[in-house]
Amino acid sequence: MVATSRNEVPAYDRESELKAFDDTKEGVKGLVDAGVIEVPRIFHHPPDEYSIHDSSDDWESQYSIPVIDLEGLSDSTKRKEIVAKVGEASETWGFFQIVNHGIPVDVLEGIKDGVRRFYEQDTEVKKQLYSRDHFKNSVLYHSNFDLYSAPATNWRDTFMCYMAPTPTKPEAFPEVFRDILVEYSDQVMKVGTLLFVLLSEALGLKSSHLNDIDCSEGLLVAGHYYPPCPQPELTLGATKHADSAFLTVLLQDHIGGLQVLHQKKWFNVPYVPGALVVNIGDLLQLISNDRFKSVEHRVLANRRGPRVSVACFFCTGLLPLTKLYGPIKELLSEENPPKYKETTVRDYFAYFNQKGLDGTSALPHFEL
Repeated sequence: MVATSRNEVPAYDRESELKAFDDTKEGVKGLVDAGVIEVPRIFHHPPDEYSIHDSSDDWESQYSIPVIDLEGLSDSTKRKEIVAKVGEASETWGFFQIVNHGIPVDVLEGIKDGVRRFYEQDTEVKKQLYSRDHFKNSVLYHSNFDLYSAPATNWRDTFMCYMAPTPTKPEAFPEVFRDILVEYSDQVMKVGTLLFVLLSEALGLKSSHLNDIDCSEGLLVAGHYYPPCPQPELTLGATKHADSAFLTVLLQDHIGGLQVLHQKKWFNVPYVPGALVVNIGDLLQLISNDRFKSVEHRVLANRRGPRVSVACFFCTGLLPLTKLYGPIKELLSEENPPKYKETTVRDYFAYFNQKGLDGTSALPHFEL
């Protein structure tokens, strides 16, 4: 028998702590509601290797996330300018914000309020949707999709539902924000379809190319809830990662915290009232053969809160579709040979989910 010191710290059993947290089905919000004053160890993140960009050093416009005004697309000269800005942002930052996108402000505010209401309703009602089985449930809520595989747990809870291509019956959506969820999803689908037109033109392809190959076929909506954190320096709202989709359209609130990795520094994505944040996903980098960049980003934890965001991912996720995606042939040449093998969206998404948000990209797994 091995003697132990009276002062010895008990062994850290991460697996047991993860299961205990998961079994509550109350997420991070449950911890905050219970009055936690110290961040549990499962949420502790190691220090990041990159520094945060000092905004006081902004002396060139290249050091701020582009904000692109979509007004005037019917004018050919204005349209060329907008397409050029979209292309440049997609090739350099991988991120940009859009204004005058056509979604009314009351709809934007309505979906944020709806997501907040979902999380702040009675816990027993939410628990009915708590699940980790994306194959079985088209509507679900949980905390950390990669809870058991990620190196550290994130300080956020998530509601997810597939809105396209096979619409979920509206009665399956939470009653507390059912109508605004359907309305917002319909509006975002129109914005996404337009963005794929502009991105096609920026690649020098015919306007309908990306829509014709079904980049806008699938829509997964995720409502994120980041509760106030008592020790934000110890954890993150979302670990450094790139998105697996073709494109992400994000609505964020005034709390802030979203950061993009650019030139080995973290840049804040500022809150712009009425704007949508757009970022290139892995699948669009793959089919553009690295022309457009899927860039790593993260979300900081904050003492303020809750922070609410609505991320709309254009991809068909885990649906059993057999369409293969590889570098677009019109973009290839002897000087620009294909860099990736073909894959289905389902296989890419499954690999991404299995790997989890571990701080590395899923793209190298699909390189030739």
